[in-house]
Amino acid sequence: MGKIRISLLAKELGVKSSLLIEKCHEKGLTHITHHANTLVPEQAEMIKKLFQPGAKATPVKEEPQAEGVFSPRAVEQKKDDKATLQAGGGVKVVQPSKIVRIPKSAPPQQQRVVKMTPVKTFWKKKQPHGVVPFRKKEQRGEVFESKKPAVKEKEAKVIMEPPITVKDLSSKLGIRANEIIAKLLLEHNVRSTINQILTEDVVQLLGIEYGVEIEIRKKETTKEYDFVAEQVSTKAEDMVYRAPIVTFLGHVDHGKTSLLDSIRQTNVAAGEVGGITQHIGAYKVEMHGKHIVFLDTPGHEAFTAMRARGANITDIVVLVVAADDGVMPQTEEALNHAKAANVPIVVAVNKIDKPGANSLRVKQQLASLDLIPEEWGGKTQFVETSAVAKKGIDTLLERLLLESEILELKANPKNPARGVVLEAHLSEGRGVIANVLIQDGTLRQGDIILCGKTFGRARLITTDRGVEVQEAGPSTPVSVSDFSEVPEAGDKFYVVRDIQRAREFAQERQKKERETSLIKYQHVTLDSLYTKIAEGNVKEIKIILKADYKGSVEVLKKALEELSTPEIKVRILHCGVGGITESDVLLADASDAIVIGFYVTTEDKARILAEEKGVDVRLYKIIYDATNEIKAAMEGMLEPESKEVVLGQVEIRQVYNISKIGNVAGCYVKNGKITRNSSVRLIRDNIIIYDGKLESLKIVKDDVREVRAGFECGLKIANYDDIKVGDIVEAYEVQKIARTLTV
Repeated sequence: MGKIRISLLAKELGVKSSLLIEKCHEKGLTHITHHANTLVPEQAEMIKKLFQPGAKATPVKEEPQAEGVFSPRAVEQKKDDKATLQAGGGVKVVQPSKIVRIPKSAPPQQQRVVKMTPVKTFWKKKQPHGVVPFRKKEQRGEVFESKKPAVKEKEAKVIMEPPITVKDLSSKLGIRANEIIAKLLLEHNVRSTINQILTEDVVQLLGIEYGVEIEIRKKETTKEYDFVAEQVSTKAEDMVYRAPIVTFLGHVDHGKTSLLDSIRQTNVAAGEVGGITQHIGAYKVEMHGKHIVFLDTPGHEAFTAMRARGANITDIVVLVVAADDGVMPQTEEALNHAKAANVPIVVAVNKIDKPGANSLRVKQQLASLDLIPEEWGGKTQFVETSAVAKKGIDTLLERLLLESEILELKANPKNPARGVVLEAHLSEGRGVIANVLIQDGTLRQGDIILCGKTFGRARLITTDRGVEVQEAGPSTPVSVSDFSEVPEAGDKFYVVRDIQRAREFAQERQKKERETSLIKYQHVTLDSLYTKIAEGNVKEIKIILKADYKGSVEVLKKALEELSTPEIKVRILHCGVGGITESDVLLADASDAIVIGFYVTTEDKARILAEEKGVDVRLYKIIYDATNEIKAAMEGMLEPESKEVVLGQVEIRQVYNISKIGNVAGCYVKNGKITRNSSVRLIRDNIIIYDGKLESLKIVKDDVREVRAGFECGLKIANYDDIKVGDIVEAYEVQKIARTLTV
């Protein structure tokens, strides 16, 4: 038998925790101050003896009780009084007796009783129809019971279904919501509102503290995939080869679109003048009797956004690098996104026909990024291509087919279709049209489709060339209509048998989304890192690193990687030069990573996206601050948090040089506000040039305390004159916030 908690022992004995704590103090156990404290078995047995039937109890005299509590005798007397009133129309006057409160230390088994005083009846002359004349309460001499609602008797056990809000818990336990909210804040450091959804751990803890066993019974729901699973066959003899799904990633203007166009044009039938007639976000081409599907995505941001939604549809990534340009920042960024998705990479060294093309330099640059060519002993295939000269296109397709054979991609065309939505829109005259990619099974006209929060029938199926078909097999991109609503890109779809069940699943998803909109997915943050490590949820800390210079990136990357231990590894998913962008936040969201910026700032859209996704973004100016804070987070020793709050951004539109004063900026407040006392940083091309304070803030010639968005102002940065038109002045303040444990 191990230690026992005070709250559990109180429940076992049928007494309140406060009484048990008093008894512990009487026995010299003064360290027991809270219901969550524990007793060793010997101490628990000693306390139990105090509540045994043979234990000496303090006699309690029969005394009157507080208002609102009656003995059986009082109840019978009340019935008699009521009958008398109905018979004669008299008015009862109850003489109040002195209230004697039972001490809190008295055992709860002792019942309180009420001593009633004699009742006098004043008979008045009966009014017509037996109506008693109206008089004030004071004149009638009546003493009324308290208007406070009777406290709901607590049940020993309650059953609740998630999601559970403070309001739900209050209703079930019969305890005021304000009391629960105060308890959460004062005793558990959990801020909540009446409609706040509580975690199961918090609900169970509150149940123990209030002496009620709470059983959380989750509603039995059939998952849509389970509903389809009964129709799915996994027999080996039914499995056939399916076409690989390929995505092109790379730096802008390196020829991704040109390569795709070249591949499509070489596969267009001779009679189809003008190329493909319909664009649906994916293309299926044929090579030596085998097919390859190419996804036409806007770039690695869309690629990662779909992966963040659970749609890992890409089998192979083609990294396009211009031979005359070499590896650029977006090339490295795209490479890191592909690595995070854990898919094979084939490199297309494009524009090989241009002057200055150097494929060897490209291989050397990528080798330094752990992408080593096969001829150098690595595993990555490199293909030299030219979209203009149509060079290397066939070789690239052959390499992709070879890579797909290694992957052994299989699907069963006999299964009901399932796949992913690439894009969707509302078309006038045709309703909702979804461009989908079938991953397994066969989609037929008339099939009932469940897709995210929507459902419908496949009334019309068209291919990427605009040809209407009756059915489409695995790895086929098609356009489908019609749905009840417009689905989202990345939504998974399934073919089901019953349209009523499809409607129910869609409605259930809508309801679940409304419920979970209040609960954001909790990404790993430095605040919660130690807790998650202790729980065994984290074996690897993923970091996205951005800095002002390449040298800073390398130094910080090495310093962070050296923090790795045998139990916890620090992994740098992506590092680069420049400000923190939406792409960085999307990668962090998809990979559950922490974003660290060194002497850089966060773009407005990226900051908003990080708040929405709950991604932890940390900005530093000293390398050792970054390494020390992450090390402290790993050890659970974080200091109180200094949170930086951006107040607003101001654009410099004119620069005036005033003698004896220096350079003064004529500005326009783009968003938020700037205050006279706020800290400011000067940003040029997303790089922080200077960080300091304001010397003055004016509107025309008047000094002002603050200027809000949409207004012009003049400002002077203290002790700094190197300002230019187009620079951004970002106003911010640092707030000290006490850290709390994540429940």
